[in-house]
Amino acid sequence: MEQRTIEANGLEFACLTEGPENGPLALCLHGFPDTAHTWRHLVPELAAAGFQAVAPFLRGYAPTQIPADGRYQIGALVRDANALHEALGGDARAVLIGHDWGALAAYGAVAHQPHRWCRAVTAAVAPTGSIGMSLLSYAQLQRSWYMFFFLSPLAEVALPLDDYSFIDGLWRDWSPGYDGAWDVARVKESIGDPVHMAAAIGSYRALYDASLQVPELADEQAAALLPTPKPTLYLHGRDDGCMLLASIGSPLDFMAEGSEMEIVDGAGHFLHLEQPDRVNDHILRFLAG
Repeated sequence: MEQRTIEANGLEFACLTEGPENGPLALCLHGFPDTAHTWRHLVPELAAAGFQAVAPFLRGYAPTQIPADGRYQIGALVRDANALHEALGGDARAVLIGHDWGALAAYGAVAHQPHRWCRAVTAAVAPTGSIGMSLLSYAQLQRSWYMFFFLSPLAEVALPLDDYSFIDGLWRDWSPGYDGAWDVARVKESIGDPVHMAAAIGSYRALYDASLQVPELADEQAAALLPTPKPTLYLHGRDDGCMLLASIGSPLDFMAEGSEMEIVDGAGHFLHLEQPDRVNDHILRFLAG
């Protein structure tokens, strides 16, 4: 993979890329706490299938710039995705692939500007409408405690302790049995300092604090809650320790006709790293459909 810098939506995005520039765009969006390196197994496979595969580091994740406007709401991520499509010369053949926060951005980007995308793949976070009140079940709240902890100023004190071992703990809990040491090292390179970590958890704070959401992004923000209007493949690890399988509801009810869902055995939250061959096969088969 080659690292390039792409200017879109007023930011310089560092991106890992591979594949022909005249091929259909496959934009791959990572989540938290993660980086574009999370797509290292998928990007070469997409390139071999003829896609121009691009995996950006999201806003606030080095080496991408920290946005001067301090906007981290879902609407900003949605606008980034569609702006990257424009900057990369994408057309109606483009596909959007997202994991975790990247999945939320993908739902919104496809719903907001469906003419840009022909298909989508999302993983580990189902459509918000499908999750519904399951997020407030006791079992899911046990897994989601970190989201509410990030709203506290204590987060800035706790996160840097012991070389940001908080991140190591999340990976162990979310993907039991997976050795994520290499991945976590890349995460710490990207957001393992107070400024970048504040940017990374800014999305959680903007999720629950309306004062951190700007009217300019209201349409993009609302689009993230809409049913996905293009065929979408939803993937979920059976042993996900972050978003329980029991909490995802019925994702296909919130996706277009022709959508599919696959539960991946032997995988947790980072299913595309834990079972890359199986996940890649699901993705490439669906995108070829």
